[in-house]
Amino acid sequence: MGKHLLSIKISSMTESATIKMAQDARALKSQGIDVISLSLGEPDFDTPDFIKDAAKKALDAGETKYTPVPGHLSLREAICKKLKRDNKLVYTPDQIVVSNGAKQCIANTCLSLVNPGDEVIIFTPYWVSYYDIVQFVGGTPVTVYAGIDQDFKVTPDQLRDAITPKTKLIIFSSPSNPTGSVYTEQELSELAAVISKTEGVFVLSDEIYELINFSNKNPSIATMEGMQDRTITINGMSKGYAMTGWRLGYMAAPAFIAKACSTIQGQFTSGAASFNQLAAAHALDQDTQVVRYMADKFLARKNMVKALLDDIPGIRTNDPQGAFYFFPDISEFFGKSNGTRTINSSEDFADVLLTEAHVAVVAGSAFGDPSCFRISYATSDDVLREAMRRIKTTLATFS
Repeated sequence: MGKHLLSIKISSMTESATIKMAQDARALKSQGIDVISLSLGEPDFDTPDFIKDAAKKALDAGETKYTPVPGHLSLREAICKKLKRDNKLVYTPDQIVVSNGAKQCIANTCLSLVNPGDEVIIFTPYWVSYYDIVQFVGGTPVTVYAGIDQDFKVTPDQLRDAITPKTKLIIFSSPSNPTGSVYTEQELSELAAVISKTEGVFVLSDEIYELINFSNKNPSIATMEGMQDRTITINGMSKGYAMTGWRLGYMAAPAFIAKACSTIQGQFTSGAASFNQLAAAHALDQDTQVVRYMADKFLARKNMVKALLDDIPGIRTNDPQGAFYFFPDISEFFGKSNGTRTINSSEDFADVLLTEAHVAVVAGSAFGDPSCFRISYATSDDVLREAMRRIKTTLATFS
């Protein structure tokens, strides 16, 4: 009732597939079913004590008031130092905007840059929200697909062919959600060479998984020749520092874009929580080695899960170099049946795993690739082994 009264914009927006699968898994759990959830992209580590202690200290010091809309100056200064130290990028605080999560940074950027009819190139597979955010602001999403045989990475020729006079923005993530693939410095340089030849095209580089990078190299496209003035670098505290619930993201951008994003944020949410920001400043001031133990653990889990996935007939994986996801190709299962269920799509595949194996994963169609599905391995070794055992046993019944 009343759905017809909603705005056209919200009526065309889909629910986040990752959140929906998590809800479905919780519903089964509430019925007493032992469901293993591998659907959400959330580190299973607790926020490090030195960060929590900094937040407590800020609270005790009375840091409970409104902050400037683009963020507390001390945090924006800490972000500038971090970008120079870790990424060889020089920014000033007026080029930094702190938001209520990196997702808000992405939405602010699209609202600031994209006009109705502008084309936004989205490297595919993509994180679920890119597509809907672009559509919501009136842009036209243009997906450029790179499958598992390309390690899910778009080539310069593909990008060149996709750019038109209507192109305004290019969006991608590295390390990638959902694939875990990481663009090398050489690959970014080749992409930048294509972009730099086209006037008026900007890049949104989502680097939220920067610290979960198994190569220990964190190249940013903004460092490539001519790219800093046309790149919006998105990062945040949620993944590398296990601070998902703190809701802190940030962007570094040309000053006029940062100012526009601050204006938008001032009308929608204003600044992020004050004591959270001071804790984040303290975290960013530290050498990143203080949180390296998480990436090391994710690497060990990745190697274990890859071996278990590769032992399941019909599943094909790449070797992701970052984040905490696998995005296996399961197209060999399409058309197969166990006598009562037939798998014809990635949605069918995910539903079979949920209802029969009691393992929650996300269909690849949500990320723009209907031949795959996403697994998050941000959970314990024992849980992962049991999940892989259930998946193998269930899929063995399909022929």
